[in-house]
Amino acid sequence: MIVSRFAPSPNGPLHLGHAYAAIVAHDLARTRGGRFLLRIEDIDGARSRPELADEFRRDLEWLGLEWEEVAPQSTRLESYRAAADELLQRGLLYPCTCTRKEIEALKPKLGPDGLVYPGTCKGRLIDPARPAALRLDMERAQAEAGSLTWVDELAGEQICDPQQFGDVVLVRKEEPASYHLAATLDDAADGVTLVTRGADLFFATHIHRLLQALYDLPVPTWHHHALLLDHEGKKLAKRRGSPALSDLRERGEDGLLLAQQLRLQRLPSGISLGKP
Repeated sequence: MIVSRFAPSPNGPLHLGHAYAAIVAHDLARTRGGRFLLRIEDIDGARSRPELADEFRRDLEWLGLEWEEVAPQSTRLESYRAAADELLQRGLLYPCTCTRKEIEALKPKLGPDGLVYPGTCKGRLIDPARPAALRLDMERAQAEAGSLTWVDELAGEQICDPQQFGDVVLVRKEEPASYHLAATLDDAADGVTLVTRGADLFFATHIHRLLQALYDLPVPTWHHHALLLDHEGKKLAKRRGSPALSDLRERGEDGLLLAQQLRLQRLPSGISLGKP
């Protein structure tokens, strides 16, 4: 059975880009006789606002979507700690006290997700008084996992190449887990078989596939859909002030009509659909 999910973070209101992502995940599951899950990813520290989760539910209902809600990330912290401890014991994680400013000063190369960490703290004695993140020793992890592939419904089979990201953070200094670790563990725990998300996260899948191999987790299929773009050709984002679904809803706009327009790619003025 197909199981998809929509997993928003309550650090700002949902916008049209979220609506499109939720509709894609919902419709792919429903048309194939599957299940559509809602998971609230609420471990973003002080930025997480619990009251927004109720707004999200009202937004999805307004769009005419039906879902099953699973446990929010804030209830899963022990699973993240246990997973990190396992990799620590296997020698695949190491502490890193470097700040972003310190990393930038080293002028490292750029990867798909920004600066590629040059491994400064690997094998170094760390001052226990300084806050430390935990990074994945990518070379060692990939050697243990071996050759891997993953499949995107739109792009086909991909050769897994996480090395391009360098030693990524799996446990952040101020949070219990990075997106990479939490999303990978949660999708497996929730039985997700089809991971739908925006094309901007396509390359992150290389990391997630590696983590699945390290933890011996089930491997889903992925579906990286196109993003909604604003008039400048940039993806819609909370931080850029993209119109909130809650504002449209409270103005009395028809959510069912909006959902149908998004399905037909009849987008509001100033918004376009990028390439998947």
